[in-house]
Amino acid sequence: MTEGVRLATLADLEILERFTAEAVAEQADNRGGMIWAKRETRNPPYRASLEAVFHNPDQNIVLGVINDVPVGYAVTSVELLRTGDVLGIVSDLWVEPEAREVGVGEALINAIIEWCKERNCVGIDSLALPGNRATKNFFETFGFKARLLTVHHSLDT
Repeated sequence: MTEGVRLATLADLEILERFTAEAVAEQADNRGGMIWAKRETRNPPYRASLEAVFHNPDQNIVLGVINDVPVGYAVTSVELLRTGDVLGIVSDLWVEPEAREVGVGEALINAIIEWCKERNCVGIDSLALPGNRATKNFFETFGFKARLLTVHHSLDT
């Protein structure tokens, strides 16, 4: 079994749409997940927003693969800070549940780190929903630390 990453192409849009839908669905029931799904993610249909990434040099999509079969994906972008520094932003990072804990996530995060280094980013931000200990632990394994806490007051009755 060979794990790795490759750049996504426009030919991968169908699988990327499926992965995005599954990633959003997986998080929606977690604490904070519904607002996150409404605010932070691409909205269905996902194709147009995913396709736009391919035309933006400040964004990148990679696929995690096992034996060349896509089993996950990551979307990274850069953000210009007020100081003029550049920050890497991981907006999407997801691996099929059956393909977790075999090195695909590690390959994806390493590709993200390398892409951000090539763009002289001062750091990389991502998001882990409260209570999603597995995601938090995953990021901590690669040296990520919490630097921001978002609080929310729901007005839904």
